[in-house]
Amino acid sequence: MAGRYQPLWPFSSSGEAAAWQRVYRKDGRQRWRLDAGRTAVAFAHDFLRFTEIDQAVKTVHQGRHARVHVGYRNAEGGSGTLVAAVVHLVRYGSGPDAPWEVVGTDDTDLSLTKPAYGAAVGSPLTVGGRITGVDESIRVQVRHPGSATPIGERCCVGAGGSDSPWSARVSFTARTGRTLTVVASTGGHVAAVERFAVTGVRIAS
Repeated sequence: MAGRYQPLWPFSSSGEAAAWQRVYRKDGRQRWRLDAGRTAVAFAHDFLRFTEIDQAVKTVHQGRHARVHVGYRNAEGGSGTLVAAVVHLVRYGSGPDAPWEVVGTDDTDLSLTKPAYGAAVGSPLTVGGRITGVDESIRVQVRHPGSATPIGERCCVGAGGSDSPWSARVSFTARTGRTLTVVASTGGHVAAVERFAVTGVRIAS
């Protein structure tokens, strides 16, 4: 783990992060991994495939932690950029070139509280949280860095109201010993994905 956190992306282990550091020190490859904002946007855009999310609206640094507000342009012509999530990152490893690692999100009006962060899980998996919104449709995916597509998916769960509970069950296939990213997303009003939340879990042995 990245300290007490789950390493979600771009590395699956401290060994992978250290291997990247060795390569970076030789040729400067993938320098973007030293930028918390670029790493958070790549997590949403490239790993989760939320292609409309392409901006780091605000980045807040606190020691070895960073919170990046990632967002998308308002398709309805309004001013500014809308925030989809606050991505939590930590420095993974030692030294001034320790890369940033996504370890979760700070949830607001779409939360993902079940399963508990860092829990050992199996398939099928019960997922849930709370949401505030109107006519929401929640998609649940299970992902890990070694796959370009979800290893499990459930769509779509109707939800809405003020701080209302939502839940779903999703089946997946993965080997033991892996850290997985569980992601819940909703959208369809002004963008395909308007809000998302993630948590990190481990495959039960």
